Amino acid sequence: MKIAIMGSGGIGGYYGALLQNGGADVTFIARGAQLAAMHQNGIAIEGPKPLHLPKVKATDDPATVGPVDMVLFAVKLRDTETAANAIKPMLKADTGVISFQNGVQKDDMLAPIVGREKLLGGAAYVGVAIARPGVIRKTGPIERLAFGEYDNKVSPRAQAFLDACKAGGINGDIPPDITLELWQKFVFLVAMSSITSSMRTTIGPVRANPQARQFFLDVMREVVAVGRARGVPLPADFADKRLSGVDAAAPDMRASMALDLELGRPLELPWLAGAVVDMGAKAGVPTPCCRAVRDILALYVDGKPS
Repeated sequence: MKIAIMGSGGIGGYYGALLQNGGADVTFIARGAQLAAMHQNGIAIEGPKPLHLPKVKATDDPATVGPVDMVLFAVKLRDTETAANAIKPMLKADTGVISFQNGVQKDDMLAPIVGREKLLGGAAYVGVAIARPGVIRKTGPIERLAFGEYDNKVSPRAQAFLDACKAGGINGDIPPDITLELWQKFVFLVAMSSITSSMRTTIGPVRANPQARQFFLDVMREVVAVGRARGVPLPADFADKRLSGVDAAAPDMRASMALDLELGRPLELPWLAGAVVDMGAKAGVPTPCCRAVRDILALYVDGKPS
């Protein structure tokens, strides 16, 4: 299977390496120091199952790759439009595009550019970060790729990608309802990004403090309420049951948005807590906790204020 990784950071780099190791024909689209390191040393994974691929195909120009079977789209949300236009030369009639970006609005952003028929829903679960150029560090045991067509039928391209995942040792699956899957992840992601960013800490201290823990739960409840108002079949008690995931997480876990905040980078806040506020307003659902997070972090959305 010929696969292009658009955005070869933590998630793209990690899963792209596993796919190549399993026999897929993978091309990494990268830039800067990450691209230079891939050209020189390939790509490596540090963690419980170390892996080093000394030779990989990597470029900063998607137009040189040629048509592919699947594009894994993993750029930051604010780069979506530019990156989506850049992948067009790689798309053929039956090419699939799976966005493993954050949020539930990503495919609505992609559809006008690449065509909705190209899109499969996707959710990536893994704790990874770029340790240094060309090296991805994995933390914690969580690892899963969930993806599928929006009509929830198992298409040939979805099955082919699932087979490629299995060959690479990736815990991949095609859930029965991909929209529900995306919202289930969104519930936890909004809370994790909101709390570890606004409270400037990891999940360990949050779950140990009764007030912080309750705030985490309240954020999740708001996301569930908004999703249910939009017709997503989330159980009414989903947030309460999902709270067990907080206790199962590694105590040093934090969202990538918290790291972006610490490093003075732009934040994906408008597509996380900010999106919940916007969707809640349209649906008539109060979202005071998400609004508090959005407003607290408003000064940092475009990076460290000057």
